[in-house]
Amino acid sequence: MSESAQRQDVIGQVARRIPVRRGGACLRVAVDGPDGSGKTTFADELAAAVRTLGRPAVRVSLDDFHNVRAVRYRQGRESPEGFWQDSYDYQRFRSDVLDPFAPDGARRYRPAAHDLVTDAVLDPPPRTAVPGSVLIVDGLFLHRDEIGSVWDLSVFLEVPFDVTAKRMAHRDGTSPDPGHPGMRRYVEAQRIYFASCSPQQRADILIDNEDLGAPRIVRTTN
Repeated sequence: MSESAQRQDVIGQVARRIPVRRGGACLRVAVDGPDGSGKTTFADELAAAVRTLGRPAVRVSLDDFHNVRAVRYRQGRESPEGFWQDSYDYQRFRSDVLDPFAPDGARRYRPAAHDLVTDAVLDPPPRTAVPGSVLIVDGLFLHRDEIGSVWDLSVFLEVPFDVTAKRMAHRDGTSPDPGHPGMRRYVEAQRIYFASCSPQQRADILIDNEDLGAPRIVRTTN
């Protein structure tokens, strides 16, 4: 099997594992993993695979629900604890996205609450998802206690820090060395997350995504 075929096969397997609810209820799916693990691309491709199966899919990224800079950096710009504790506005994310897609939700959601470039708080017009939509969210820390119990299916992309650091360097211009002082905020925050929430164990599907062309399903729940 070629690398591209293997990737399509893995994504297809995940898409087919998303349950179906009767009565037009929506489903909520998480794509978690460290920064640079390939979450956004995987979630986009998963949404395409879901649509290929004839199901409506909605894509939202937790990166559009950051806190404003004053909150994100109140513990210091280099603080791993600050990155872990203060990066995201989970209250807005729950009210604007997770609750509308709950089994009894109204399906009226807002896909963004913050502009990371301008630091502006956003309040876009609500959108209405069609009945039976599959919400697919990519983001960091999606298995933390505040929101970890809501997912109908969750994926964790496992990639070593030495690989994710190189991907981040290519994407963001940061250091390719995960031990570099400039990377401490991000790498150590992930280690706090792993120790506090064990996302690799909480996820329904654990995927080795070190080789982007040939991901491997490591574990699935029954």
